[in-house]
Amino acid sequence: MAEDLVLDTAIRDWVLIPLSVVMVLIGILRYFVSKLMRSSQVPDPKIVKEGQVIVRARNLRAAANFIPPKSFRSRRVYFSNEENGLLFVPKGQAQNAQAQMFSDPNMAMDMMKKNLSMIIPQTLTFAWVNFFFSGFVAAKIPFPLTQRFRSMLQNGIDLSTVDVSYVSSRSWYFLNLFGLRGLFSLILGEENATDDTQRMMQMSGFGFDPSKQCATCYCAATIFCASDFCAAWVPDSYRNFSQCFSQDHQSLGAEKDGLDIVQHEWALPKFEHRAEAVLRKLTM
Repeated sequence: MAEDLVLDTAIRDWVLIPLSVVMVLIGILRYFVSKLMRSSQVPDPKIVKEGQVIVRARNLRAAANFIPPKSFRSRRVYFSNEENGLLFVPKGQAQNAQAQMFSDPNMAMDMMKKNLSMIIPQTLTFAWVNFFFSGFVAAKIPFPLTQRFRSMLQNGIDLSTVDVSYVSSRSWYFLNLFGLRGLFSLILGEENATDDTQRMMQMSGFGFDPSKQCATCYCAATIFCASDFCAAWVPDSYRNFSQCFSQDHQSLGAEKDGLDIVQHEWALPKFEHRAEAVLRKLTM
């Protein structure tokens, strides 16, 4: 049976607290460094126009039943006409949006800068923790855990007799590395909070498709892309609707297909019956 350990208060003062404070300061410093390394991009008018067309088409689909049938048909022809419709894309112009995004040298440079701003501080910090704080038992979790948590909480301690609830200094570093997003969201704001776990998964390519992730982001009032993928992995200079679409002709075609299958049913003739039903409920 594992025995209880008495942790020295000096470990708290010279290992636990300094390590936590340094991790927070490094995260804040990394945010401001990456902010200085951003490159400003002038949006392409053609890309912005395509984004606005898609937003207008989606608004038409959402409010189709509130306009007369003739007006809806004329607007649908205006968007989906096979000759000069705004959503019509010839077959020869359909390209892979993901390939277009990665073919932009400015975007590749911004991605490299952002990845370096994450990898270099983490490498230096881990070397510092491994050199000065290796082998310390820094904290204890106030509830029991199973043996499966030993490799995660006691990294650097090769003692099977120590209770699983004790946390080594190296494991405390990793817990701070992947668990400070909530604190960064309070300090820097929700949109600026860094999530190293998500970034590492996206850098490794675990099922993230930029063309699919960013093609679903839009806002009718302010054109921007605010999905988790775009906010965490795409450089900040590309956090807008037009750059996320990146001349995504596939999105234009999908919106055209969605507009073609809309079944119009004008809601105005039914308003009298609805008003009558509401009045009857109120008078009863």
